Amino acid sequence: MRNWDYRYCWLRDSTLTLGALLSAGYQEEAEAWRDWLLRAVAGNPADLQIMYGLAGERRLPEYELPWLSGFAGSAPVRIGNDAVKQLQLDVYGEVLDSLSLARRSGLSSQPHMWSMQCSLLDFLRRAWRQPDEGLWEVRGGRRHFVHSKVMVWVAADRMVRTLEENPALRGDLEGWRALRGDLEGWRALRDEVHREVCDKGYDPERNTFTQSYGSRELDAALLLIPRVGFLPPDDPRVTGTIDAVRAELGKDGLLHRYSTDTDAADADAVDGLPGGEGTFLVCSFWLADALHMTGRTREARELFERLVGLANDVGLLAEEYRVDEATGAGRQLGNFPQAFSHIGLVNTALALFGDDRAG
Repeated sequence: MRNWDYRYCWLRDSTLTLGALLSAGYQEEAEAWRDWLLRAVAGNPADLQIMYGLAGERRLPEYELPWLSGFAGSAPVRIGNDAVKQLQLDVYGEVLDSLSLARRSGLSSQPHMWSMQCSLLDFLRRAWRQPDEGLWEVRGGRRHFVHSKVMVWVAADRMVRTLEENPALRGDLEGWRALRGDLEGWRALRDEVHREVCDKGYDPERNTFTQSYGSRELDAALLLIPRVGFLPPDDPRVTGTIDAVRAELGKDGLLHRYSTDTDAADADAVDGLPGGEGTFLVCSFWLADALHMTGRTREARELFERLVGLANDVGLLAEEYRVDEATGAGRQLGNFPQAFSHIGLVNTALALFGDDRAG
């Protein structure tokens, strides 16, 4: 049942790719990618889609091909992806985070970029209290996903910081004077979202953030909380979340993205799908990042080396990995090659070994 057509361009993946390109020094490629992103998100922010065709197509209807058996009998085979209709609030935060990074990295400015950023944040100010389907594109109904709310905080934070850091914009005072925004209103939004997440998305009894408000389920995306700056790595709530996610979602040293155990209180309702799945490789890279940020670099490097060792003979990774309990043999599963997994690899490598590049 968990077969989806991934032959499209997700805005989330696009923004993370932009960050990886800039971190690796590929300025020209990053600028071209940034320009594609600006074209994709142009228009009414309420009409923003989470994914587009490679040429910018918006219509991606999903349907099944029952006459095809699928790889290794993994039916149904689907064309198109109905997740294109979903509300995923985190995408707005990722887009604004990436455009902020592009500005700080010295990419050439575009005259409409700032007004577009302001429009995106204005939409979030009205919409952020809504439940959404979240970054995992669940089909079990909308929830108040903690990761989505954290990324709303990121959106407001990056816009506030852009205005606050005005002298740092390469001394381009004329360009700086063109940037205007509701600084106090954005600060208030940032503070309100932060308070709500810490109040409604945190379980003090277990010392961990949860997948959604009021839930006991966990989510590997919670590992991104320190990386985006929502809380510092040494905050006890961060270290508690890392330990809880590792304990509850860990399998064979890697991580599931969330529980698909139908014996759990409401796990079947989370994504609305039967059956399980393998460990998610990008989530395991996130764990390595979180371990490194909290001072457990040796463990982080050991996990990274294991993940790199899962690649095939040409260095490519799939979406998931599973170890057969009967034979002990492991295999890659899911979409292949998976951009999300490779972005995780690049960013973790830069985090762990970036200082070694000069040598």
